[in-house]
Amino acid sequence: MSEIVGSHDLLLVTLDTLRYDVAAELAAAGRIPHLARHLPGGVWEKRHAPGSFTYASHQAIFAGFLPTPAGQGPHPRLFAARFAGSESTASGTFVFDTPDLLSGLADAGYRTVCIGGVGFFNKQAPLGSVLPGMFQESHWEPEFGVASPTSFEAQVARAEQVVAEIPAGQRLFLFVNVAALHQPNWFHQSGATREAGDSRATHAAALEYVDAHIGRLFATASSRRRCFAIVCSDHGTAYGDDGYTGHRLGHESVWTVPYAHFFLEPGATAP
Repeated sequence: MSEIVGSHDLLLVTLDTLRYDVAAELAAAGRIPHLARHLPGGVWEKRHAPGSFTYASHQAIFAGFLPTPAGQGPHPRLFAARFAGSESTASGTFVFDTPDLLSGLADAGYRTVCIGGVGFFNKQAPLGSVLPGMFQESHWEPEFGVASPTSFEAQVARAEQVVAEIPAGQRLFLFVNVAALHQPNWFHQSGATREAGDSRATHAAALEYVDAHIGRLFATASSRRRCFAIVCSDHGTAYGDDGYTGHRLGHESVWTVPYAHFFLEPGATAP
């Protein structure tokens, strides 16, 4: 990563609340072909989330603490702030001398752009301004939020607009927080109703919806030069597992998340 930063554009996509088991099942069943073609070996890596809800997890991610491989560590990190005694900072780690990754990348010459999704990115109150405020440029509209059945399409359209306006020589770090998986997601499954509410099946249908449009985002992110992409969940969510529903709680369905990183070659076209 110390060699990638400065030569590549960077894309970070958090599929907010996506469960690992659902993501793995859909990849194995061929239900998310556009994502699966980029996953190493066609499978998600099983990792542990750095937080049990969006705000906590993204504060950690933006400090360089991406979801951790599920096996015993220490595991070398891609990004890390310089501090004494770090056991996960390795020779290939991009080390920054600022409090967070966004300002570290800005110091390295990147334009940092956030396209928000869930409420912690909506900038409608001070709390919802903290995370997007860490970027040089941030975008949020109601159409990007959890209540919109076309949220991801709207986010991708904004990403296309943003990338088109950035000078060719400017390196870019593009972050997209995808809201479509988050409750409510019942409207992504044909035949589901508001009264019946969300379920593991509607959660899966939301991932299929995202997959149908993510090729456009990948094509946009790699339209200027080779791009290094990270796609992961920030945390999972429970649908009645052991009596639990939701997240911000200590359950396997919340702490276990899918993760992948890969290169996007320049000039790739959307499927």
